[in-house]
Amino acid sequence: MSKHSSKQTTNHDEIRRWAEKRGGRPASVRGTADRGEHAGLLRIMFRDDEDLEEIEWDEFFEKFDEEGLAFLYQEKTADGGESRFFKLVERD
Repeated sequence: MSKHSSKQTTNHDEIRRWAEKRGGRPASVRGTADRGEHAGLLRIMFRDDEDLEEIEWDEFFEKFDEEGLAFLYQEKTADGGESRFFKLVERD
């Protein structure tokens, strides 16, 4: 497998390490939360974005597990740089 190939995980520590190494923070898309009680559509936020609301990692992973999601990501780009590519996908 080449270094820019995608990997998939459900490991919370691995996801958090990947995101924080790149300056990412857990977030939810504004306006998608369930009456303010639960996170809405999940994202990793790398810069301030008015469409995203930062949430706690515990809340992120609670929703992540509830929705049966997996984290598809890359460590490196094709040219060897650090990749920020990720997608939240359904678990196999």
